[in-house]
Amino acid sequence: MYFCSMKSLYLDIKSLLTERQMDEGESKAIALLLLEKVCGMTTTEVLMNAPKGEAHRQVLIQMAERVAKGEPVQYVLGEADFCGMSIKVRPGVLIPRKETEELVNWIVESIHPNHQLSTVNCQLSTVNCQLSTVNCQLLDIGTGSGCIAVALAKRLENAEMEAWDVSEVALQVAKENAERHGVRVKVNRVDVLSTLNPQPSTLNRYNVIVSNPPYICEEEKEEMERNVLEHEPSLALFVPDKDPLLFYRRIADLGCSMLAKDGMLFFEINRRFGKEVVKMLQEMGYRDVELRQDMFGNDRMVKAIKPQ
Repeated sequence: MYFCSMKSLYLDIKSLLTERQMDEGESKAIALLLLEKVCGMTTTEVLMNAPKGEAHRQVLIQMAERVAKGEPVQYVLGEADFCGMSIKVRPGVLIPRKETEELVNWIVESIHPNHQLSTVNCQLSTVNCQLSTVNCQLLDIGTGSGCIAVALAKRLENAEMEAWDVSEVALQVAKENAERHGVRVKVNRVDVLSTLNPQPSTLNRYNVIVSNPPYICEEEKEEMERNVLEHEPSLALFVPDKDPLLFYRRIADLGCSMLAKDGMLFFEINRRFGKEVVKMLQEMGYRDVELRQDMFGNDRMVKAIKPQ
């Protein structure tokens, strides 16, 4: 059998990406990621030139060509890494970001204040990360791929997890991710902007409501990367320039009725509007409103306690 050189293949993929104006560091990272996911190889194995079957070459080069043309590597692979899990993604659902892992950690820390989960600890196995949570009910609004809901369900044993989205594609992917990771997540199609009043069954029900809603203004498109604009769903990304707090206001309004006593509301936010979100929540009567920065030093997350 003929064996190809993995190091040679790695260099070919990296060159292909670099030739399409991708910077050296990103080309290297994507080349190694493709080899890891498709061939099951570690970085060390690639650089040590471990032999693998030539059959992978054609598939990997085709994948690299798609990435070079601007398609996100996560869509090419059909998966994205999130909190130590492989989350299924496809066009029509937002690709999970590293910053959102910090939001998941903050929620777990807030429910179990004596159990501080760092980003490193978030990569541990489900067995090591699970915390007993009796009668804790959580709702993820705008769940997308279900990454937040699934990650919380894996870490919070016995918690009841519900997820809403307006997109049927997103709800199907969220279901598949829950099944993939062996957790129960109840998914429902709900458009929070057109839901006039909460259902009686949701009143004072949830201990936690979390949302990573659309928060990028249309005017920010010029600053965004082409592969995001051309491939990720605009429905999950953008809000009108004239009303950037549209989803936060609506979800916070629902939270006033749907959160249980001392229930917690968590948002991932546009870094431009941290102070505005905090002020809005305070004016609505929310207590202990806290703004946190992400790993890059940007205002990114807000936590608030239900009004008295």
